[in-house]
Amino acid sequence: MDCMNWQQLISSKRLGQEYRHTERHDDRSEFKRDYDRLIFSAPFRRLQNKTQVFPLPGSIFVHNRLTHSLEVASVGMSLGNDVARDVIRRHPELAGTLMEEIGTVVATACLAHDMGNPPFGHSGEKALQAFFTEGKGARLRQLLDKEFWDDITHFEGNANAFRLLTHRFCGRRKGGFVMTYTMLASIVKYPFASAYAGEHGKFGFFTSESELFYRVAEELGMKCLSANGEPLRYARHPLVYLVEAADDICYEIMDIEDAHKLRILSFEETKELLLGFFDDDVRESILHRITDEELLDENEQVVYMRASVIGKLENVCVEAFLNHEQEILDGTFEGCLIDHIPERERQAYHRCTETAFAKIYCSKPVLDIELAGYHIINTLMEQMTDAAEHPDRFYSKQLLRRVSSQYDIHSADLQTRIMAVIDFVSGMTDVFALDFYQKLNGTSLPIV
Repeated sequence: MDCMNWQQLISSKRLGQEYRHTERHDDRSEFKRDYDRLIFSAPFRRLQNKTQVFPLPGSIFVHNRLTHSLEVASVGMSLGNDVARDVIRRHPELAGTLMEEIGTVVATACLAHDMGNPPFGHSGEKALQAFFTEGKGARLRQLLDKEFWDDITHFEGNANAFRLLTHRFCGRRKGGFVMTYTMLASIVKYPFASAYAGEHGKFGFFTSESELFYRVAEELGMKCLSANGEPLRYARHPLVYLVEAADDICYEIMDIEDAHKLRILSFEETKELLLGFFDDDVRESILHRITDEELLDENEQVVYMRASVIGKLENVCVEAFLNHEQEILDGTFEGCLIDHIPERERQAYHRCTETAFAKIYCSKPVLDIELAGYHIINTLMEQMTDAAEHPDRFYSKQLLRRVSSQYDIHSADLQTRIMAVIDFVSGMTDVFALDFYQKLNGTSLPIV
């Protein structure tokens, strides 16, 4: 295949209901149906009690995974709509096609991009990985398939989101959430098997869902980069770059705003970081606008500057996408869109990144929640995995009864039971994980 093409890349065919593809007639588009389905889903609601960066809850409202995902979806909608408009302008034959709906596709993928993340942010991911590489789970290596071992020792929230949306859990319908092929492809940032995770540190789908990903990728004409007999590896679907850009914009810039609210960053530090995205004339214009509108409250001034930065980054990311459209379709584009924006904006973004790492991600409140979360996840994995390994013991039977019936925890296959434990623990909210941890340790008892 020489390159990917937009006509094939944007498909409203649904996983698990391919046979009904020609029967669907509704005033709602299939991509809007995807969006609505996620908004009303339980896994999406659970994001309200999952850590974004700062501990939850707190006396000052900061972002959790739910509010972050909603904001990313808003930026993603703008990115998708702007790209669609300009790509159609370049390629008039795409007018009147599904290309016009990519704003909704990108927004929906943005809603789903963090749904597979475990509790306690990235420390939860690390705890799940480390349990099998450094903890008591390491003893299971000889009992499990190599492919499965690669999956769980590189546990990845992005791959888990694809599983959550596509896997047929017990009692669920074929196709999982039954989402459109294009939406599913748009959330896979790392479209390769975990066999490549040692090289990249990331992967996009568990072995159990590899056949489903292959079906999606081939249907959409995504460029295959692996030879026959090798683990699956594809070039990204083009819309992934827009989902990633929306996430990058919101993650970095909103963390700066939250850090100011929590007084980790001073107003002057925050102002200099945000105004650094603009030349002198625009900086003066923004400051005059703040004065003209009598925004005396420093938080409101930060909100205005933050909004200006997001608008600026959205524009330059669209420009970067359009400048590299052919490389993206060829599967040869390298890096993310942020890497290809103009020098001023790129340097300002990196200053935010450096400041966030030094003053936010390494701050005491963030480190405290990461340390506590790591210990909680590790403890839950120890007890649940031991129960799955020895299901006939009395305590194991009692503990396994706490696992949701959608997970195949009573399978005759050990590997399936281990995956059920991972599904159960990774699907917890921070609050539920803490409560369950306290009950298992006897430090919290239900009120009788």
